[in-house]
Order: sequence, then C-alpha cells, then structure tokens
Amino acid sequence: MLRRTKIVATLGPATDSTESLAAIIAAGVDVTRLNFSHGSAEDHIQRAQQVRDAASAQGRFVALLADLQGPKLRVARFADNKVALKRGQSFTLDANMDKDAGTSDCVGIDYEQLINDVKPGDILVLDDGRIEMEVEQVSDHSIQSRVLIGGPLSNNKGLNKRGGGLSADALTEKDKQDIKTAAKLGADYVAVSFVRTADDMHVARALLKEAGSSAGLVAKIERAELAHDNDALDAVIEASDAVMVARGDLAVEIGDAELVGVQKHIINRARALNKVVITATQMMESMIENPMPTRAEVSDVANAVLDYTDAVMLSAETAVGDYPTEAVEAMVRICIGAERHPSTHTSRHRINESMEQVDEAIALSAMYAANHLEDVHAIICMTETGATPLMMSRIKSSLPIFAFSRHQSTQNRVTMYRGVQTVPFDSESLPNEQTNAQAIAELLERKVVKNGDLVIITKGDYVNAQGGTNTMKIVRVGSDIR
Repeated sequence: MLRRTKIVATLGPATDSTESLAAIIAAGVDVTRLNFSHGSAEDHIQRAQQVRDAASAQGRFVALLADLQGPKLRVARFADNKVALKRGQSFTLDANMDKDAGTSDCVGIDYEQLINDVKPGDILVLDDGRIEMEVEQVSDHSIQSRVLIGGPLSNNKGLNKRGGGLSADALTEKDKQDIKTAAKLGADYVAVSFVRTADDMHVARALLKEAGSSAGLVAKIERAELAHDNDALDAVIEASDAVMVARGDLAVEIGDAELVGVQKHIINRARALNKVVITATQMMESMIENPMPTRAEVSDVANAVLDYTDAVMLSAETAVGDYPTEAVEAMVRICIGAERHPSTHTSRHRINESMEQVDEAIALSAMYAANHLEDVHAIICMTETGATPLMMSRIKSSLPIFAFSRHQSTQNRVTMYRGVQTVPFDSESLPNEQTNAQAIAELLERKVVKNGDLVIITKGDYVNAQGGTNTMKIVRVGSDIR
C-alpha cells in the first residue's frame, strides 16, 4: 500500500551525518525542514546540498522547506542562567535593565513594544506555555506581573500573550536576509512565521521573487487573530501555497482547549481552497528520548491523517532526538494504518459547487471517476507546474496520483501533496501520440499496474504548455493505447 500522507522531518545535529540523513530519507521522509531559528546561512546551504545528494543517491525526490524564524519574542538572560518562579510571586519584565542580569524577581526583554501591547489583566505565557503570569501594572519601561503557574525559567525563553494582539511584524530583518539564503540554496518551500494578514504573505512573495526564487510559500498559522477570524484566515490561505498548523505557539495564544477544533477547521479550509496543509509540533515528542511513541501520540498523528492533512511534521524528534529514523518509521506505520480507514477513501469535496477553470473541472472529474469506476488502479497527470495534481489531491481516495513532469522543481514541489507520487518524464522528447503509451509503460515497469487494469490519464492538447490541462482519458493496460 502506497502511503498518501507525506512526512516532513526537521534537520539538525541528529541528522548531520551522511548515514543518519540517508536513513531518514530511506525510512520515508518526503520533505526536509531547515529551521532558520538555529544555525548559520552556511549551515543551511550545506544541509540542503546533503539532502539533494542523499535523495539523488536513492532515486528519490525530497523537497526542502526553509522555515523562517519570525518575530519570536523572548525574555533576556539571567545572571545565573536559570531561575525558579513560584506561584503567587511578583515578577517584572523590564526593557531598561541589563540584558544579562536577570534574577528571580525581574528580567530584561528584547521586544520593547510589548509594553504598549499589554494591559492589566492580560495573561503572559512563557517557555511554550510552561509558565503563566497575569499583568498587574504597566509603566513606561516595565510590566509587573503575578505568577499563576511557576517553574524553572532559563535564558532566552519564548514570550507570548494569551489571546494574541501583539503588533510585531511577521517578517524581521533577519527573515529578509534568510529569504535570500533560501533562494540561494534552492528551497522548494519557504515558511513564514507568525503571519497576521494576507499582506504578510504578499510581502514575502515579492521578496522571494526579488531574490530569484519561485518557491511555494507556507503560512504558519499560530496567531489567535487568524484562529478566531474566518475571513482573515481564508485570505491568508488564498495568499499562500500551503499552510502549517503550528500548534505550539497557536496553543499558547488560544489555549489548549480550543486547539483541536481550530486544527480541524484550518485543515478543512485549506483543502476547500485547494491549498496544501501541514500539521506540526509535538506530534511524537516522547520519541526525542524513547524509541516508541505513546498511544496518545499515535492517536494524534492518526487523527490528523483522518482529517486529511497533506503532511505531518517531526521537529525535535529528528533534529536533536536520539531516535530520528525510528520516529520516521513510526510515523510511516501510523499514516498507513490510518489511511486504511474507509473514511479516507470517499469524498464529497465541492460536490455541490460550480467551477470556473477547465483544468479544475478535469482534475475533479478524474478523481470522481477514479473513485467510482471499478478496476481503476492509478491516475496519471501530465503536469508542468503541479497545479492539476494539487487539485486532484484535495479529493479523498485510496488511488495513487502520479505526477509526470519534466521539471525537477515541479517534482520536488509535489512531494508535499497528499497521495501524489512524482515520476520524471520527458514528454518534450516524445510525439504526442506516444505519450500515453510511454506513461503506462513507466507504471508497468514500476509494477504499479498490470495488464487489464484501468488507468486515468489527464493532460493538455499541448503537453508541455503550462495551465493547459483539458483532457481526460481512461485506458486499459495491455490494449492499443494512444
């Protein structure tokens, strides 16, 4: 059974060796994430080349996702590196104090605008939700709070406000430089952190284009403003090529209780708007130190698969964990297991909606035919940009979609699409009347189909023309195919 849900794995020290990187790719990684919150430009460029080399050696196409840091708000540093905060105590965030002189009573902050973004009664959340405090008083340069949930707090830990409303721009100066690095290393996707509006994505796209990159843009949904405003969320999704349900900071802003419902809503809206969606953060957190996931983690990954996410993501599990290959293998098993459920094979996607584009009508028609016609074993999509297989992959199905393309950039891009497998295919070198037969021969060689099977083929009248898919044909393997 071909796995349909794709796996994104974050690179780091645990995967820096040639052997470890090759192992996670062999285990089933489809996309590798370069976390620009850590490491230098040279580190990322080197890792990107290692991925290309390792994937090529295995005959695989593995995409590169460059994940920008964004305006991660943090406390400064403590004189003793760590303090212990107790429930009920007073604690002050002071923009004027020495950034290296924090104590158990106060610490500096690197984002001074925070003072203008909060008021008494607001809840501040630190260290990914482990510590909470309520704002009691705000002065010109400091915020005095009362600790609600205490615990250890160390240098440079993240800082956020429950309910959102922080005014920090999504793209920092560092991000703008990192976009140039992403273009230089040939990233297939670039993720923008802490997106507030569709304009953030428009600015990022302009910067990418200026840097000479046509990478797909991923909007990380982690602000309460988007979780609670459907129109704003849809605008961001439509301005992007993909979205990521970034559950860490999102949960900090909206609270754990709302997270599951919001995750399902984001996945649903992304699919309805023909965009890719990634579900991320703490999916197999226990596997940082353990060779097996917990039952709760298995359920978490499986539920994302059943919600029809395109991809599930590993973060620290592969970047710094003790069992990176085992984490990928476990995720593969869970995805395949969840995909056996009948609910993942039938679809009512847009069944009552009209369409404006010919290629969209062909894509959806092909998938409905594939799902309802007996003996269909595969869908072949001749594609230049990957747009048609993307639309096909919005439809629930158990059948594999094969994106036949002559462009490596397209082959890399479609690795993120649920249910889509990429096949290098130089249609430009073939007479048009031989294209279908050669495509079927490719699947026969891969032992995907056999004589007597039906295969659905979509393409344009002019095979190598962008945006021209206007033909669907159903052929039987072993017959005279034209």
